[in-house]
Amino acid sequence: MKIDITPEIIFQTARSGGKGGQNVNKVETMVEGRWLVNESQLANDEQKSLIQQKLANKITAEGYLLVKSQTERSQMGNKEEVIRKMNELVNQAIIKKKLRIATKLPKAVKEKILETKKQRSSIKQNRKRLKPGDY
Repeated sequence: MKIDITPEIIFQTARSGGKGGQNVNKVETMVEGRWLVNESQLANDEQKSLIQQKLANKITAEGYLLVKSQTERSQMGNKEEVIRKMNELVNQAIIKKKLRIATKLPKAVKEKILETKKQRSSIKQNRKRLKPGDY
């Protein structure tokens, strides 16, 4: 199940570095998106806890999921990039990992393992030096 958090994202702009020439110095093209995880109406409690755990390094002390973009030359392009990144992060975080079911080793495999152990043991036994009473 995917959720779209776009309506709850708070946007903030700033001047960015990178491409754009003199335009960089006068236009606020860098966009920062913030989403308050705990106050969201779009995600249920279970999804919120999964997001808190999996995206802990991107969540601020105040509880905001923070994503920045300054790759595009326009503010609109960066805003779209922030929306895409945030939705992708949130939807990846709410996917539950499937539990691995341990399988038993087949009897034939266990016997083969024992057989190879016996062969290895006999090879090592044959390497030993013979004592005078052994032959």
